Parts: sequence; structure tokens; C-alpha cells
Amino acid sequence: MGETIVTTLEGRQAPADPPIAGEPLAGERDDRSGRDVLRRLRSPRRPRLWFEILLIAVSYWTYSLIRNAVPEQKAQALRNADWIWRVEHDLGIAVEKSVNHAVDSVTWLIVGMNYYYATLHFVVTLGVLVWLFKWHPGRYAATRLVLFATTAVALLGYYLYPLAPPRLMNGTAFIDTVLVHHTWGSMASGDLKSMSNQYAAMPSMHIGWSLWCGLTIFALASAPWAKVLGLLYPTATLVVIVATANHFWLDAVGGMICLAFGFAVARLWYGARPYALPREVAAARRTPGAYAP
Repeated sequence: MGETIVTTLEGRQAPADPPIAGEPLAGERDDRSGRDVLRRLRSPRRPRLWFEILLIAVSYWTYSLIRNAVPEQKAQALRNADWIWRVEHDLGIAVEKSVNHAVDSVTWLIVGMNYYYATLHFVVTLGVLVWLFKWHPGRYAATRLVLFATTAVALLGYYLYPLAPPRLMNGTAFIDTVLVHHTWGSMASGDLKSMSNQYAAMPSMHIGWSLWCGLTIFALASAPWAKVLGLLYPTATLVVIVATANHFWLDAVGGMICLAFGFAVARLWYGARPYALPREVAAARRTPGAYAP
């Protein structure tokens, strides 16, 4: 019953050969191949150096291009800054100006913070990526995805909510520490300000990236002193972005929200927290009929 009938050359009907046990039908085979491809994409693989260098370079170039292409809506950015400042006053956390003036009175400290703001944002982030690539290859792709997703969603903030940094507000007496101390490095002010969108302060990617670095080091480093430094890094960055009048406290909150989004994306894609994935990449097993790229 249910037997397939075929006609032989002699005109007689005979049952067709039954399918081989375990062999998928044509439609099932295509579906299985698709699932295999998706499973391979979602499985941690050993990163390739040339590809990672190219990916990071192209991604940062694209991020900078889009960020700086966002219209510099000065009037709206200043109105948004006034609103943020009022909200912080209502919340009792509007101490950015006091911090800015207090740190600016110590020349060596504020100059050091200017250089910190201009350099460590990139140096430490790249350093953590290299460390992951070398010592945690199984967790590298998922943790990198957190960083990339965080940065991508930040671009929406720059477009939808232009915000002037405190140093550009009118009538608030914030000190632009790079201008006052003639410090090299920051594209946010000084001679390099024309190279960067001045009204893309929300969210703060200095916080988003530094917190990503700090949490990664804290979660994966084995030495206690390294874990402590991991936690101190985003904390110090928070003080720096406020002392140099580049961000409000609430910009930092925006950066944290973006980072939470990045972790959610990685968790959904890989089915596990990035730090919970195996440290090493398991050797791929070849099975008959398995998908091979």
C-alpha cells in the first residue's frame, strides 16, 4: 500500500526501488544543506589574520564615513544639549562643569586626560582584539560581533539625536581643554575638528568601547590584577570624557545601552554569551554528505 509503480520496457508494471534508508529526498537535501550553511556561519571558527585586519579597517572607515556624513544640525544639537543639561539638573547629577573646572586647574592632569581621550580609545580596543585573536580564538568572532553591533547602532543615535558636547554649549562656561592647553590629538576640537562631526555626542562610544574592553578583560583574564585593570579602564574613561567636556553623564548611559544591544545580538546569533563559548575552536569533523565550502 502506498507503493510506487513504474512501467518496464516490456510494458509490465513493477514497484519502484524504495529510497535508501537515511537518504534525504531532493527537497529535504536542499533544506539540510541550507541548515548546514547556517550552522557553520553560527559556529565559532578560527579567525584568519588577513581577513580580520581587512574587516576592521573597512568597518572603521565605513563607521567614520557614516558618522561624519550625518548632517551637523547645530541648532537642534544645541537645543538637545540644553535639554540634557536641564534633565541632569533635575536628577541632581549635573556636576560635569565642576569636574571640568576642577581637573582643568591641574595642568599635568588635564593634559594627560586629553591624550588619554585621543589615543587609548583606539589603542586599548585594538589591543583587546589582538589578545582575543591570539588567546581566545573560539570567543573572538562572537565578542567582535558585540563591538561591531554596538558601533552600528550608535550610528542611529548620531543621526536621530544630534547632540552638542558640553564644551560647545552657549553660556555654560565649560572649558574646551584641548583648545586651552593646545593638546594634540582630538578630532573633536582644535585644528582637527573639521574632520569630525561635532554634534555626535550621543551615545558615547568612548564608553561603549571602553566598557566592552573592560568587561572582556574582566571575564576572560586569569590574573586578578588584569581583572582589576579591566574594571578601572571604563571607570577612568568616564571621568575623562566628563573632565574634558566632551560628554554628559547621560551620553555614557547611551553608550551602555548600545553595548547591551551588541551583547543581545551576539547572544541571539551564537546561542550563548560570547564569554561562555569554548576558548579554542573545536576541530571540524567531516561526515559523509556533510557540507563542505
